[in-house]
Amino acid sequence: MALPLKSCSALKKGSKLLHTSARCSSYYKKQEGEFQADRKKDDPTLNFSFAKHGQFLQAEPKHQNSYTSDGFLQSYLQVHMPKQILSNIEPDLNRFGHECAHEIWDLGQQCEQNPPYLRQYNAWGARIDEIVTCPAWKQQKRIAATEGLISIPYQNEQDIYSRLYQCAKLYMYSPASGLYNCPLAMTDGAAKTIHSLKLDLPEAWNHLTSRDPNLFWTSGQWMTERQGGSDVGHGTETLAVPQQDGSYKLYGYKWFSSATDSDMTMTLARVVDSQNSTVSGSKGISMFYLKIRNQDGALNNIQVVKLKNKLGTRQLPTAELLLDGAVATMVSPEGRGIPSISSMLTISRLHNGISSAAAMRKMVSLARDYSTRRTAFGNIIANQPLHVQTLARMEVETRGCSILMFELARLLGLHDNNSISDQDLLVLRLMTPVAKLYTAKQAVAVCSEGLECFGGQGYIEDTGLPGLLRDSQVLPIWEGTTNILSLDVVRAISKTKGEVLKAFLARITEVQRQAEKIEIIGASADKIVGLVQQSFAIISKHPEKLEYCARDLSFTLAHTYIGTLLIEHALRTGNKIDVDVATAWMDREMAPILNKRNDQYTAAAFSASKDIVFQNYTEQD
Repeated sequence: MALPLKSCSALKKGSKLLHTSARCSSYYKKQEGEFQADRKKDDPTLNFSFAKHGQFLQAEPKHQNSYTSDGFLQSYLQVHMPKQILSNIEPDLNRFGHECAHEIWDLGQQCEQNPPYLRQYNAWGARIDEIVTCPAWKQQKRIAATEGLISIPYQNEQDIYSRLYQCAKLYMYSPASGLYNCPLAMTDGAAKTIHSLKLDLPEAWNHLTSRDPNLFWTSGQWMTERQGGSDVGHGTETLAVPQQDGSYKLYGYKWFSSATDSDMTMTLARVVDSQNSTVSGSKGISMFYLKIRNQDGALNNIQVVKLKNKLGTRQLPTAELLLDGAVATMVSPEGRGIPSISSMLTISRLHNGISSAAAMRKMVSLARDYSTRRTAFGNIIANQPLHVQTLARMEVETRGCSILMFELARLLGLHDNNSISDQDLLVLRLMTPVAKLYTAKQAVAVCSEGLECFGGQGYIEDTGLPGLLRDSQVLPIWEGTTNILSLDVVRAISKTKGEVLKAFLARITEVQRQAEKIEIIGASADKIVGLVQQSFAIISKHPEKLEYCARDLSFTLAHTYIGTLLIEHALRTGNKIDVDVATAWMDREMAPILNKRNDQYTAAAFSASKDIVFQNYTEQD
């Protein structure tokens, strides 16, 4: 007996079976029932040979309001913001949290599904180098403007708490933004640079800090050249040729330029003097402001050579660019380009850390919801001890990384308003690279663990879940790898002659004194101070070991400072959950620098490591 033609047309649309969909399930059941009944009369063995499609569907995690579902974010703001200010912004955070979980998330997924592409020539052969982005990407720019994701701290909308307010919105926005958080990081960096250096760039400033989507600009950061890496002092080959009107023309090749569809950029180049020579090294580099397009809309003597084919962040146009006489304005003192980008790096690293913690939060939020919907072995997995234990460990890690970024945002808000103490300024300098390197590594780990929480569905691109892992993988690389940032920690110690370490120890000791009357928390605080003192003793007695132990020192600083912040938070809230989180944080190797043999941080250990790595290695031509 053949399946009726009518039934076949109802079951198929193109090549996709629709019999499990709500649209035709009732019709299918009726048709299938009649069909099977007829067949069974003719051949009873078909009870076992006919493959019946079941009615079970995979549970789908639901997106919750990114603000109201995040008790830790609310708790931190309640502790650190005056009630009046929090009451002013909370309706906005609540509304925006809902939009991030729904409309903005959907736009972000559209950006993932419709990545940018390069159209180099028009139909008549003219080179146009047009980077085509999807409507959802353009809509993200309008959202960023109207939500004030850049303007909030620069318009000082909530006094010294403006930066923390901005951080809270970026924290919710980042994982839903379809990577639009990346151009925002560079835009914020450009605005901070203009503000900190008091640059005379009113046009750029007004556009970068505007809430009007028709006026809002984004900025790029074009630092990396063909040599690649973080050593821009030796890797920058772009030349800046002075012009009679005081401008410069830039000639060079920018190897890794993200957010290439931005309106302007800050970039580095070497000034060519009257003898057509340049100064080598870092001292020969200056910083320039460059508008991407001329008044007629054409590219400013810029060629887009190609778009990068990346592991993740595919929503974001990242290109190789040829500067062939691009007109620019020098905005740093000549030869002071690298010191002038320090504010830009601080902001970019803060955004990187926010993006890291935010990706973790989104993954944990979805996994938590999924655990209440998915049944295995006769019970929902929210009641399975091992699964809940895994979720709890992910949650503790997420809270640790989040409180670190919230705290740095709070300190940066004080710095923006010239209200920061000398001690806090030193802590901010030390912990910015530490926070970036630590949160980025943990984002990859937590997002990877998170995919397991969904079983096989965590590996299916259509769910949107793998994108969280792929996109997080850039975070340990962008704005400096883990080792580069560890060396930046060494520079902070050396340049301040150890003052950053004294400020750090003073900060954690303050919390220790506050915690001494509470047994569980007090013991944890005592342990942290003791570990830090032992760690710093190694550096003090053996300064020659500092570069060798930089990575382990950085992770020690991260673990102990986060532990301190979680203890302080628990003291202020008095909430048992916060106490449990603080004590759970301590169940790790808090001070990696102390758990290595005494001879691990020496030239001999380096030589032994090199022998291990390069055994049987033969250099090839």
